[in-house]
Amino acid sequence: MRFSRLLIPTMKEAPSDAVLTSHILLLRAGFIQSSGGSGLYNFLPLGKITLDKVRAIVKDELDKAGCNEVHLPMTTSLALWEETGRADKFGKELLRFKDRHDNDFTLSPTNEEAMVNLVRQTVKSYKQLPLNVYQINWKFRDEVRPRFGLMRGREFLMKDAYSFHANREDMEREFALMEETYKKIFTRLGLDFKVVEADSGAIGGAGSKEFMVLADSGEDTIMVCDSCDFGANIEVIAEDEKVCPKCGGGLSQTKGIEAGHIFQLGTTYSEAMKAEFLNENQKLEPFVMGTYGIGVSRLLAGIIEQNHDDKGCIWTKESAPFSVDIIVAKAKNQEQMEAGEKLYAELQAKGIDVILDDRADKKTGFGVKVKDFELIGMPLAVVIGNDISEGKVEIIDRESLEKEECSLESLVDTIVGKLA
Repeated sequence: MRFSRLLIPTMKEAPSDAVLTSHILLLRAGFIQSSGGSGLYNFLPLGKITLDKVRAIVKDELDKAGCNEVHLPMTTSLALWEETGRADKFGKELLRFKDRHDNDFTLSPTNEEAMVNLVRQTVKSYKQLPLNVYQINWKFRDEVRPRFGLMRGREFLMKDAYSFHANREDMEREFALMEETYKKIFTRLGLDFKVVEADSGAIGGAGSKEFMVLADSGEDTIMVCDSCDFGANIEVIAEDEKVCPKCGGGLSQTKGIEAGHIFQLGTTYSEAMKAEFLNENQKLEPFVMGTYGIGVSRLLAGIIEQNHDDKGCIWTKESAPFSVDIIVAKAKNQEQMEAGEKLYAELQAKGIDVILDDRADKKTGFGVKVKDFELIGMPLAVVIGNDISEGKVEIIDRESLEKEECSLESLVDTIVGKLA
């Protein structure tokens, strides 16, 4: 991709209503843009590229775990919500409307009812179980006070999965599998996270765990053990508790951003919606269920809350919109531009996501290009300047901002090594 052809409206200052670091930087770096409605955002090209990369990692790990991807309508019949009684429980966060035939609908904030409805129409026998179906789809929650950009918007991209089982033991097996799958997802994204015991809230069920991205800006307070992997939201453990119930070690408080939540639902929804299967004895039983969510668009904010400095974003290797930014210092200089084009082609041939900063207008000098690289936060920049006549360029590491000189002969191998 060429910088001159990509819509990247970077800004020197952030809008006055942005207070969270990720909100400020994602706006300033041209990843997102307010759509004019509170808690609603346009994903600009850089934001869409990054969102798709995060989505692809989530999908890859779920597919490896044997889950089935589907796609449900964002609009759901309110009648399904009335079957479980959640139409009243969710209150005004559930955006309701009528179609031209006066039928009641909602923009789904979550899809337990809709997915149970899908499965009760298609799965009739224990021989078809277990089954784990998921979607990565847009949701809408009419937050009373949307804030913090992608962290708490009204519309958000969510991965929601639902598993169906013949008994509780098998559901617990899948629950454990999803916990391990989530760990793989968060690890691939380069996040520092903690799995904590949690309250099931409006989703229901008997047991749940949250995946917390550790950050000082997090809205959740969690208790973590100094000696083992135990963690718990203060909703499920006393805030003044000092001893870990798992190992006896000391507990301390930290802040986290909820980015994933998994639940052991049991038969809460299947019983309410009469979703049943024939067991081995040809008797009807309600499905035993689990449900598993990840805030995919929220992960973008979580990554930046953990990875930034006073100059801008610092994307992790798997989440960055591009791995390498080729900065041609003087795009009108034929020698520099030819070297930039050659490197661009070589890196693309290696399968590396690369952007060529070929901007040549008077307002976009070398200094502006470097500042944009620092603000956007791609892992590496290659500066092609006057030293190109001597066969040399400069590599900048975004995280450390360290610079090193490199020869053209070893440049591609050096870049590949740094991205490994």
